[in-house]
Amino acid sequence: MSHNFTNRLINEKSPYLLQHAHNPVDWYPWSEEALKKAKDENKPIFLSVGYSTCHWCHVMEHESFENESIAEIMNKYFVNVKDNREENPGVDKLYMTYIQLTTGSGGWPMSVFLTPDLNPFFGSSYFPPEDQNGRPGFKTLLNRIALLWVSDSNKVKASGQNMIQQLKTYIEAKPAQDSKQIDASQVAENTYAHFASSFDSEYGGFGTAPKFPTPVQLQFLIDFYMYNHKNAERAKEAQNALDMTLLTLRKIAAGGIHDHVGGGFHRYSTDTKWHVPHFEKMLYDQAQLLSVYSSAYQITGETLFLEIINDIVKYVLRDLYHTEGGFYSAEDADSLPFEGASKKLEGAFCIWENSELQDILGLVNSYVFGLHYSVKEDGNVDPEQDPHNELLKKNVLIESGTIQDTAKAASMTLGEVKNILDDGKQKLWEYRSKVRPCPHRDEKIITSWNGLMITGLARAYDATQDTNILNLAISTAEFIYSNLYNPSTNTLLRSYCNGPSDIDGFLDDYSYTIQGLLYLYQVTFDERWIEWAYHLQEKQNELFYDNENGGYFVVSKADENMLIRMKEEQDGAEPSANAISLNNIVRLGTILDLSGYRTQSQSTIESFKLALNKFPFAMPALVSSFMLLFVGEFKSIVSRVFLPNKMVAFAKADGFIVQKNQVVKQIAESPKAAVNEPVAYICENFACGLPIYGTEQLCKQLNQ
Repeated sequence: MSHNFTNRLINEKSPYLLQHAHNPVDWYPWSEEALKKAKDENKPIFLSVGYSTCHWCHVMEHESFENESIAEIMNKYFVNVKDNREENPGVDKLYMTYIQLTTGSGGWPMSVFLTPDLNPFFGSSYFPPEDQNGRPGFKTLLNRIALLWVSDSNKVKASGQNMIQQLKTYIEAKPAQDSKQIDASQVAENTYAHFASSFDSEYGGFGTAPKFPTPVQLQFLIDFYMYNHKNAERAKEAQNALDMTLLTLRKIAAGGIHDHVGGGFHRYSTDTKWHVPHFEKMLYDQAQLLSVYSSAYQITGETLFLEIINDIVKYVLRDLYHTEGGFYSAEDADSLPFEGASKKLEGAFCIWENSELQDILGLVNSYVFGLHYSVKEDGNVDPEQDPHNELLKKNVLIESGTIQDTAKAASMTLGEVKNILDDGKQKLWEYRSKVRPCPHRDEKIITSWNGLMITGLARAYDATQDTNILNLAISTAEFIYSNLYNPSTNTLLRSYCNGPSDIDGFLDDYSYTIQGLLYLYQVTFDERWIEWAYHLQEKQNELFYDNENGGYFVVSKADENMLIRMKEEQDGAEPSANAISLNNIVRLGTILDLSGYRTQSQSTIESFKLALNKFPFAMPALVSSFMLLFVGEFKSIVSRVFLPNKMVAFAKADGFIVQKNQVVKQIAESPKAAVNEPVAYICENFACGLPIYGTEQLCKQLNQ
């Protein structure tokens, strides 16, 4: 295919940057070359940040970055930098914080104007190409900023310096000294109360539309239940926490946010019923939901949760798995509705007209299928959920009730209905995958998200004992080790796409990978995983830990182009890397008997004390880790027993753990260890109980 324009992004590996390689805009990647050009020519920088499957990023590209007249202005007056937020989260976090503080909102694409010294002086998100409803369009904005810069660039630079200084003061402000001890139990209680007050008791989830699955919040509620359900004073609240979680998991499994035909989950629901989603699929959602459904299955044994575990694994293995191990990042929401179509539509790959179902499934089976999945002749999408009229006469599949309800309505047996539904989903998948153009797949492999996937897969194996799932977890870890890790320096790279990137790993790459390795160790007892986790944690501490105030910075101290090193305690679509880091150092510090890690864990909590006291509901993952630190829990237990933040260890006489932990060494070297009979020790609050023989006695002890 020939192109009228090709810019230097053609030399990049990032799928998002490559999408812009044929814009008439003279794009640079975030690089020393771009920053040097801005300084040498005294030009402002236009920084555009997005990601490969971002809908409005595509819109702004088509409307503005493919527009030659707009590109001419950009090329004449600005150094234009395109960056991928998923590959360079430090840049994204810094300038998104600026935009949120100055505009009150944020989103992608992020559009921010910088001085040559990288100080921001104006920014927002999406801009239409032309003026609309009294709001300046992108072309008008470019001309105004260019004129302002030419007229008095020094004034603009001074404004940018002032802005970054205010941002620095805000970020680095220290809370007033408070000698009062922070109470983990009370913080957890406050966090639970917030979620209870905003819970949707009819459809599950929290708040109003748009609704996200929020696996971080659900995992906190499960942890809250497990820590408190045997406490007489909090047993009722604990049960409610579990009930809220289970209802939400059932509702999203039944909803349109769940791809009933292809498997996996879409990004979020545009309505309160989980019906009409934003159809993008992200790896980090699949990974975290896999963990939560695994916890739910371990607690309840409910078949639905096992089905969803297998559903997610089937989807990621089929559609996101790299042949050598590791998982791709995402699938786009938009795709062509048919071969030869000129315009992509959101959800085109996943939605159905009733006539299509009749043609593919036959009249009788399509009737039963339609009963179960709420199919209507004129479509089942509320026009208010379809502002661009892309879903007219279309159906987004959502379960109307149970299989029993459908069997009763269709006057059939449960077995007959189940067979029709299973056969129908298989036929629709075969049709969809062969006839419809697939959505774009973002084929970069991000270290941090694959770390989350290792955790999800290891926990799924722990719940199901399916060795195929375990093998996926192991192959993912081995892919990271072989392609994204340097054993001579113990450092990670950020991503892989047709080869490793040259971007160093960020805090979340280390923390999520370490977490995955710890879970992988406890389901395999293979000490190479915990030894690697230890070496990575040591490197993470060296690169990211704040020795003065505690906690971890997002970017390493070696990143010279970051004007401010930020910390992140609040959860977003993914858990806070500080929360996961706290969990990791508590567990590693305990199992390897590292007193320095226990000191770091206390300092990390102290650094976020003000936020934990004022708005803990914004950081439920950190609250969960705080609960772990508070109770000092380290349990050697059998698989399939769910406990929050459990750690399973095998006392191997010549192993790595024995070299670090004197308690484990004493157990491994005790006379009882020489007896050819399994023995377990339950250890908590830094003390181990008497040896336990036999599964019946172990289960009895655990239930107490």
